[in-house]
Amino acid sequence: MDPQQQKEQHTPHVVIVGGGFAGLYAARELAGARVRITLVDRRNHHLFQPLLYQVATAALSPADIAEPIRHVLSRQRNVRTLLAEAAAIEPEQRRLRLADGYALDYDYLVVAAGATHSYFGHDEWARFAPGLKTLEDALEIRRRVLTAFERAEADPDRQRREALLTFVVVGGGPTGVELAGALAEIARFTIPRDFRTVSTERARVILIEGSERVLPALPPSLSAAAQRDLERLGVQVWTGKRVTGIDPRGVQVGEERVAARTVLWAAGVAGAPLARTLGVPLDPAGRVPVNADLTVPGHEEIYVVGDLALARDKHGAAIPGVAPAAIQQGRHAGRNLLATLRGRPRKPFAYFDKGVMATVGRGHAVAGFWRIRISGYLAWLAWLFIHIWFLIDFRNRASVLFQWFWHYLTFKRGARLILETPEEIRFRAVAGVAPPDVDAWPPNESDAERPRD
Repeated sequence: MDPQQQKEQHTPHVVIVGGGFAGLYAARELAGARVRITLVDRRNHHLFQPLLYQVATAALSPADIAEPIRHVLSRQRNVRTLLAEAAAIEPEQRRLRLADGYALDYDYLVVAAGATHSYFGHDEWARFAPGLKTLEDALEIRRRVLTAFERAEADPDRQRREALLTFVVVGGGPTGVELAGALAEIARFTIPRDFRTVSTERARVILIEGSERVLPALPPSLSAAAQRDLERLGVQVWTGKRVTGIDPRGVQVGEERVAARTVLWAAGVAGAPLARTLGVPLDPAGRVPVNADLTVPGHEEIYVVGDLALARDKHGAAIPGVAPAAIQQGRHAGRNLLATLRGRPRKPFAYFDKGVMATVGRGHAVAGFWRIRISGYLAWLAWLFIHIWFLIDFRNRASVLFQWFWHYLTFKRGARLILETPEEIRFRAVAGVAPPDVDAWPPNESDAERPRD
């Protein structure tokens, strides 16, 4: 064994699963420390999820909100990045199993694998109502939305046109509110001049929220302001109603049936499946209840941070799965690791709540910072600059700021491209089956008469 290998063998190995905010900031906190870091992610890019809906609604391109993980960490010499999927954790052996069959032994493990969509026991709805967690999701939603307008332009049947021009967003949290507002803006301001047969301004956008108000994490006054802004854009806001069925032809809301060709899911999330391999009890959403220092009970060498962690603030409330919380947890895990390496005690995590905000169309937003409540144009400016600040790379910040400024002046959206997506290709590969948003014609129409792509 050469001297370099001997040195590495005696250097603590920290494995980080996930290149989101929590994983990246944990790695950055260990810059300069005498550790070997291996960051594992199944995608090669860091994604700024709060702006993902802008890719889904054709305002931004994927590269505007994503940056290669290798580039982000290129100057940190103690980090190695692996493009791989974590399949299982073996806590007793201190080993991380990868999907390709390889394994990584670790001294310390930081699990920042994030969350995925939750359909509350109705996983069959996923085919008909895509969620929004990845760039692939965003491109699929963009394809469905833009394709719906194109098919409405070509379809002579009034009933089918109405279904094509009906968009249902399930879930009234920040993602659902922002999606609904953006869809209404597209239909009413961005594309009307581009179509000759169909009046896109007559598109119907419905936002369905199971609780009694949208944005339930915000004070009631801001929820009411957000609903007023949505309704000003023409969005129909249904609160206190729950979706009981989704199929290719629409949505069932209790006894009411909504014929819609485009249904988007923003109602729930669940922890990444990797958490199940830790061998510890999980909460109903699949999150890992962690100790005050963010370690896993019974395994002080394993940290769980970000959306996958069920951590609580000083009042006992669960810390929300938002970017500022993930950043704070990633940094804290890194600092506690440094303390352990230096023989010092770990510190409990203290969450600093920086507030919640959501944009509701052009020039309108709501925001709650501590005891400050603002809405309208001032909140929109705050939302804009805070989101710009959190983008990882300067090039992204400059590009996004310019595009937003241009969009604000002109109402134009520069990424209105319909591209084949992995989901569309997958459906077509199975005996020529079309995606669910295509194969949704009325049941009384014969296959021979059914239009094909």
